[in-house]
Amino acid sequence: MNSKKCYFTENNIKYIDYKDVDLLKKFLNPHARIISRKKTGVTAHHQRNLANAVKRARFMGLLPFVSR
Repeated sequence: MNSKKCYFTENNIKYIDYKDVDLLKKFLNPHARIISRKKTGVTAHHQRNLANAVKRARFMGLLPFVSR
């Protein structure tokens, strides 16, 4: 994941869907925390959208809030 290029820009993803759990899991660490922009290389705009999508998915029960 350390490719310093925005994953969403490179793959031409316009909308980050909260139902796309496999994609969202790429940006979570083993403890189910969102990985920082510095590590993933995602743009600020996409990072905000990603955070909202993860929070929505957690609220809907698709992703865990905490993982051991």
